[in-house]
Amino acid sequence: MALQTTVLRGNILNSFIMGVPVTATTVASSGASKNVSVPGLQVGDAVKVTLPAAQTTGVGIGNAYVSAADTLTIQFTNATGSSASAAAGTYTVVVDRAESLPLASNAV
Repeated sequence: MALQTTVLRGNILNSFIMGVPVTATTVASSGASKNVSVPGLQVGDAVKVTLPAAQTTGVGIGNAYVSAADTLTIQFTNATGSSASAAAGTYTVVVDRAESLPLASNAV
């Protein structure tokens, strides 16, 4: 019996990093979502998003995911109890692409 070298789910074929410009986002006391166009992202990509600078006090990144092809959705949280703005800047996006998805042409 031949040894199977590929697990059906769970293998990361490629991992790449992108700098993504994000404009300031008003975050109500309950939170807010921001959609950002990122060419090359595919539904099914696992993403991690960070801002390599100071974020507005009380505002955080609660979740990030690929909501549609070429679209990153960042969900911001707000612990201030009033409206605040998520910081604008170039956010770092780490993308893990599963073995079953092709690599983006703009991957670094």
